[in-house]
Amino acid sequence: MKIALDAMGGDHAPKAQTEGAMKAIQEFSELEITLIGDEEAIRALLTNDERISIIHTTEKIEDTDKPTHAVRRKKDASMVLAVREVKEGRADACISSGNTGALMTAGLLHVGRIKGVDRPALAPMLPTMDGKGFLLLDVGANMDAKPQHLLQHAIIGSTYMQLVKKVHNPRVGLLNVGTESGKGNELIKATYPLLEESHLNFIGNVEARDLLDGVADVVVCDGFSGNLVLKTIEGTAASLFGLIKKELTKSVKTKLAAGVLKPSFRDIKTKMSYSEYGGAGLFGLKAPVIKAHGSSDETAMFHAIRQAKLMVDQQVAALVKAELSKMPQYQEEKGE
Repeated sequence: MKIALDAMGGDHAPKAQTEGAMKAIQEFSELEITLIGDEEAIRALLTNDERISIIHTTEKIEDTDKPTHAVRRKKDASMVLAVREVKEGRADACISSGNTGALMTAGLLHVGRIKGVDRPALAPMLPTMDGKGFLLLDVGANMDAKPQHLLQHAIIGSTYMQLVKKVHNPRVGLLNVGTESGKGNELIKATYPLLEESHLNFIGNVEARDLLDGVADVVVCDGFSGNLVLKTIEGTAASLFGLIKKELTKSVKTKLAAGVLKPSFRDIKTKMSYSEYGGAGLFGLKAPVIKAHGSSDETAMFHAIRQAKLMVDQQVAALVKAELSKMPQYQEEKGE
């Protein structure tokens, strides 16, 4: 199995990508990784090049670049080359910590959508109090959505949780301002019956305040709402840990207490850290394309690689296509 890794994107490139790749190679004996970026910079960090190859380029897509323009004009950018490795069959999946919009554009242009998917979704695993996590989709690929899109996303999310996370009969929830079936805007009201009539384990509407308690395994929403939820969870977690650190280091007494409690706080931080969950998958594409967090360190990159490997192993794209083929709309397009 081969995975292409954009080594130029993100805050800690190429260190995070190079070290994450070396860790993954040690963990997975059947894996080969291609690092795409400045070869000199990568070689300086590479202490073990077993099953690791490099494609040299110094061109990269910046966070400030306009996605479509950058993908079309910067043909030798590390992100574009990584996606093209998948398109041309030299890699089974690719990962980037770079510009989210550009990665979405490159994925659509070069990898393409699965038959039956109108719009791919950007979907991260987010932490829950029990450590199991839940899949939230969409978090920004589509700011506006139609009911049919959310139904497709629910099918994709449920398939992923069954295959990759080994969750039996995943609970699917529809993000809403209340749990009652009649609540919400027109999109939510129109989506509810589609999910209710589907073969999915639909548990109804779920509220944002219950997400971290593990109310559902898959939560679907439009990209605007999902992005607000994602950024709120990330910001709240960062602020809370910052506040705890400040309180526990402001006096000798609290510092002594902090020393005793340090292992417990480390466990909590690990449980609630995005780095343990991999990246956000661009679900609905013909092959795994993973968007790692821009601030990903080597641990986060390792888990993103592991996530991509599992998606390839379990043939998620092919099985998502098979599930979507059961939808009436797909059958009508085939003329059946």
